Amino acid sequence: MSAAEPAIHISSAVVSVLPERRDETARRLAQLPGVEVHHKDASKIVIVMEAADTGTLGSRLAEIASWSGVLSANMVFERIAKLTDIEA
Repeated sequence: MSAAEPAIHISSAVVSVLPERRDETARRLAQLPGVEVHHKDASKIVIVMEAADTGTLGSRLAEIASWSGVLSANMVFERIAKLTDIEA
């Protein structure tokens, strides 16, 4: 993929939370642009994020990790896809 080709970065992440803050945190996550909540258990929330670049994904995870009640926010997987491949 050349630098001139438009691309999207798609990442999955696990957010570990205090159990009593899980629902509140999941609601906040769902309100972030480019973030979808895919699974919740007692203390973990699985999300998928989309952004224009890796730096944006990393910044978003750092922001999430700083929230009250969040113990950690860790990227699990990242894929860089050409927009033309996704739109086809």
